Amino acid sequence: MTTTTADSVTGQDSPNPEQVRRGRRTALLLFAVGFGPMVLATIMFYTGWLNPLGHTNEGELIVPPLQVQALNLETSGGEPLAQRFGADKVDPNWLMLVVAGTCGDDCEQLLYLSRQVNIALGKNAPRISRAAALGNVPSGLEQRWSAEYNTMERLRPVSGTSSAWPTGVAPEAAPRILLVDPFGNVMMHYGVEHSGKQLLKDLKHLMKLSQIG
Repeated sequence: MTTTTADSVTGQDSPNPEQVRRGRRTALLLFAVGFGPMVLATIMFYTGWLNPLGHTNEGELIVPPLQVQALNLETSGGEPLAQRFGADKVDPNWLMLVVAGTCGDDCEQLLYLSRQVNIALGKNAPRISRAAALGNVPSGLEQRWSAEYNTMERLRPVSGTSSAWPTGVAPEAAPRILLVDPFGNVMMHYGVEHSGKQLLKDLKHLMKLSQIG
């Protein structure tokens, strides 16, 4: 009497150890090709590696980077901001996030700066999204929002939570622009002391180094 196994019924053999190892190597290679440039770009940007002049950033680096989950922000529809980032996402964007307590003159200056820098990026503009998390918006700005900042998304704190801001960032005291990479790392911040030219320089450098986002 003969016996049958699942493999003989289906006509397929179980993969041998060498096939399994080959499959793992292929998966690692695909990951390296897809996400290696982004990892390398981050290392180069933070350390100045392969750059004889060292650091070239104009903004304030956040070391170590803060994970965007710590901000506890969501969209008006209730989608957590953190869900948009990560190695498993298809074409995740960079994000310029304006944060402020009350959005006064300095806050509006950063809103304007982020909009103009985004435009100045030209063909790379679609790689960077813009959003704002503002505690209090004056009625005048609220009325002008749809005309001047209609492509800037409004975010809000997740109910019952508070944001863990990076060191050096205190939106209630001074508005900032936070730069978030496609992996969800809050990596740099800017204030009114920075010019649009400085922010644009950093973003162009990052877009050149990174093929992700």
